[in-house]
Amino acid sequence: MAHAPAPAPDKPLVVLTQRTIWLIFGALMASMFLSSLDQTIVSTAMPTIVGELDGVAHQGWVVTAYILAVAIGMPLYGKFGDLYGRRWPFLVAIGLFTVASAGAGMADSMLTLVAWRAVQGLGGGGLMILSQSIIADIVPASERGKYMGPLGALFGVSAVLGPLLGGWLTEGPGWRWAFWINIPVGLAAFAIAWFALRLPSHRSSRPVDWAGIVSMAVATTGIVLITSWESLADGGYDWTDGRLLGLVALTVAAVGAFVLAENRAAEPLIPLRLFKNRTFTITTLIGLVLGMGLFSAMAMLPTFLQMSTGAGVTESGWLMLPMMVGVMLTSIVSGFAVAKSGRYKAYPIAGLAIVAVGMVWLTTLAGDTSMWVFGAMIFTLGAGMGLVMQVVVLAVQNAVDPSELGTATSANNFFREVGASVGVALFTTIFTSRLTDNLGQVFAGAPDVGAGAEARLTPAMVAALPEPLHSGVVDAYADALAPSFWYLVPLVLVGFVLALFLPVIKLSDVAGMVARGEAIEDPAKVAARQEAVGERAAERSEVPVGTAGAAVGHHDAAPTDIVER
Repeated sequence: MAHAPAPAPDKPLVVLTQRTIWLIFGALMASMFLSSLDQTIVSTAMPTIVGELDGVAHQGWVVTAYILAVAIGMPLYGKFGDLYGRRWPFLVAIGLFTVASAGAGMADSMLTLVAWRAVQGLGGGGLMILSQSIIADIVPASERGKYMGPLGALFGVSAVLGPLLGGWLTEGPGWRWAFWINIPVGLAAFAIAWFALRLPSHRSSRPVDWAGIVSMAVATTGIVLITSWESLADGGYDWTDGRLLGLVALTVAAVGAFVLAENRAAEPLIPLRLFKNRTFTITTLIGLVLGMGLFSAMAMLPTFLQMSTGAGVTESGWLMLPMMVGVMLTSIVSGFAVAKSGRYKAYPIAGLAIVAVGMVWLTTLAGDTSMWVFGAMIFTLGAGMGLVMQVVVLAVQNAVDPSELGTATSANNFFREVGASVGVALFTTIFTSRLTDNLGQVFAGAPDVGAGAEARLTPAMVAALPEPLHSGVVDAYADALAPSFWYLVPLVLVGFVLALFLPVIKLSDVAGMVARGEAIEDPAKVAARQEAVGERAAERSEVPVGTAGAAVGHHDAAPTDIVER
């Protein structure tokens, strides 16, 4: 395995006291909140932005540019953080995100907005990956769950707050403030990180894997563009289109070039030998299928809510609250439970089973489904999601060399992001195809509505339709969406089966920086642990002779001392 360069002897080692850990954790929370809040605020303001900038035809690029930049940036931040330290890449990520927010708020055309959203994605991808990696640097795997749980719950908080704030800003000061609000938050996050994020930096003599970076970027761009072609190209998927065929050929060639480059590189961007690690491979595949399945469902549910209830974007965001409550509840509870018990395998198994139940339940969705039942459906999805997302990251970090924490974390997230892109595109295509057929039948019996009315529907228009046309449109959306979930159930079940084979390795009690010789553990914590060991030894020495063998045997078989397979 590759090894991180040793810190320079003249640099003092970081002492990981509890105060230091909480300060760094606070900086990570502020930065993650910045990134996750932006995504939900902007999605709320997007219809207004598109209308003002006259960019309906290019709306898909605003989302695609951000997703693409996040996906490409993840492996770069992961590798560079391992090679050079994570402090400066983290500050760069905050800076990029904040500057891009200012630029996006001043955009006077869709082209300019798309460009700034891409820069925002480069910053957002770094904040996501480096936050997870830094937690692994400063907190042992045996205690990491209680920190990663709140990080996961932060996404739930932002998902609830974002639509409300985005709606208020759009209807009040204007949509540009949906971006400009990030500036004070970004400056505060940068200041906190500057003073609190005291992490070592170092130099690496190994050459940068430029061939791997370029081929990865080209391959990722191709995959995202191909899966988003339906929304980007005027004619949709036309397999006689030379542009589409050329893009497919270029993507296949780039994937092949990437594999060759990684086999030859001295310091590969994503070392292919990681896939020989069973934990890494299984957790990465779980992330891939979960991204394809779960994120696809999440992408279409708000649209159904708006059309079926007549709710605006802000209100539909609130109606998704049960899912976020489920995520927050189970991610925090499972995080603390893993930290207390040292066991993690049961949580992704249970989580994926719960997600599968939620998916099957959603296949019963109908136009007259009550909001209470719908809330229970999406709460089930969220509860399952919260049991999986953070635990699989913990598992992969615990299974790799401390010098490759960032690389393994970023690779795991990268494949989940690619899976989400592919899954959302395919699911949207299936849903749109069924919806077009259903709406065509509904409006065929209403010639007075006007030709092509189904293509111009908005939630307000649907709410204003007379009966039975209104019920027909709502049923058309439900009938198009509900059966589509059957396509996602097998993906989730594949993840469930994979989780059954997830190796269980004893959680390390050494933080990443300590293992690499870049920090020392809190002396008070070391003393407390030694005292506890001494007390246990004293208790064993007092056991009567007749039961000593049993006591020793029990200690040898303690769950925390076993590596399960």
